[in-house]
Amino acid sequence: MALEVIGAGFGRTGTMSLRMALNTLGLGPTYHMEDVLQDMPTRVPQWNAALDGDPNWRAIYDGFHSAVDWPTATFWRELSEYYPNAKIILSTRNPQNWYKSISQTILKVLTSPDDWPAEQVDWLTMVSKLALGRSLQGHTDRQGVLEAFHHQEIEVKETLSSDRLLVFRARDGWDPLCTFLGKPIPLEPYPRSNSREEFFELMAQGTQ
Repeated sequence: MALEVIGAGFGRTGTMSLRMALNTLGLGPTYHMEDVLQDMPTRVPQWNAALDGDPNWRAIYDGFHSAVDWPTATFWRELSEYYPNAKIILSTRNPQNWYKSISQTILKVLTSPDDWPAEQVDWLTMVSKLALGRSLQGHTDRQGVLEAFHHQEIEVKETLSSDRLLVFRARDGWDPLCTFLGKPIPLEPYPRSNSREEFFELMAQGTQ
């Protein structure tokens, strides 16, 4: 099964809402970091292999039609080449708002390894390597993190053709997304999800 949609946007850019939207449009199941968290024994080694330069994309995305969020966003270039017919969605948001969100959630967790639950250490170590080490280029300070955010967006826009790429903000709603994907607009509102509270609820699932 080949991926039809690949998300190139970092976490906290509306990726959970986008996942729900793609599922609603019939392009699911959509792979998300939540899927890694729900099956850490299988999925963490898969991503560690990818980080070591030996990915098995077919195994990782077996059963999925789309993929968004990290870890996918770290490997957008490799995946766009491996799945040449896939559409790419660069989810984005106001950089300052994004930094505020990520600093209160993902960065807060990744920069506090002494607080990691024992059952999540392997997962968070992997996430730290790909999100913090690669996507954010090792930065944890505001300026460095924002520079990495801008760098990712510039790279994606300069690499991909306009007919293959959609730069998307959750506030844009269904119209541009459905036009880009050739899907009818659903009657229901565009989904809204993954507040700061929901993020930590999701984290807690991995300790149960």
